[in-house]
Amino acid sequence: MTTFVLVHGGGHRGWHWNLVRPVLESLGHHTIAPDVPMDDPQAGVKDWADVVARSMRGAEADDLVVVGHSLAGLMLPVLATQAPLRHLVFVAANVPMPGMSYVDYLKIHPEAKTFPWNRITYDDQGRSLIDWELARDAYYHDVEPSLAREAYSRCLPVATTGYSEICPLETWPEVPSTYIVCEADRATNPEWSRGVSIERLGGPAIEFPGGHSPFLTHPERLAQLLDEIAAPT
Repeated sequence: MTTFVLVHGGGHRGWHWNLVRPVLESLGHHTIAPDVPMDDPQAGVKDWADVVARSMRGAEADDLVVVGHSLAGLMLPVLATQAPLRHLVFVAANVPMPGMSYVDYLKIHPEAKTFPWNRITYDDQGRSLIDWELARDAYYHDVEPSLAREAYSRCLPVATTGYSEICPLETWPEVPSTYIVCEADRATNPEWSRGVSIERLGGPAIEFPGGHSPFLTHPERLAQLLDEIAAPT
C-alpha cells in the first residue's frame, strides 16, 4: 500500500484534494492531505516541509509518494531531504532552483508563469489576495461552476515568503520525480512545464487534460494516473 501525501498549492487547503482521496483509497492506498501554512508570512518552505513531515508520522516509511500542486512544488525537494520519499510528483507546479529565490528565477524565466500578476491585490501583511473573477479565470475556468464557487470559498491569502526566500537546497535530492503538465493551464505555462521536466527532473512530462485544478475537473483520472506512477516497476 502506498501512502500518497497530497499537498495543496498556494491559497488552497487539504480540502481541495477531497475528490481525489476516495478514489486513491478505493485503489488500496492511504492518503494524507495536510493544511500547509502558505498564508503565514513567517513560514518558509522549510516550515511547510516540517508541517508535511509531521503529518506523515506513522505512515509506511518505505512507500511514501508526495504529490505537490502549484506552489507546493517549491517544497517537494526540500521535504525529500527530511524524509525517505519514494517518488515526487509535481502537478502544474513550480520547480525551485537550489540557491536561488523563485522571484529571481522568474526574472530569468518569465515564461514560467502565465498567471495575470497585475490583477492581484495585497492585504496589510503583504499577502496576495485573489478575487473570485481572477480565481475563476486562472484556476477554475473549466471547473463546474458550483464546485468552483465552493473551492473558492475555502481559499486563503498567499504569503510571498516562498517566492522571495532563497531556496534552501544546495543540491537536488536523488528521488525519482514526475511532472504532470495540465494542457490548458492558465497559471503555469505548459510549455515551460514540459521543458523543465526534461531539463530538471530527467524525463518528459505526462500530459493531462484541462486547466490548473485537475483535482476538481478530473479527480478520478488524476487518481488513476497517480496510481500508475506509484506502481512498482
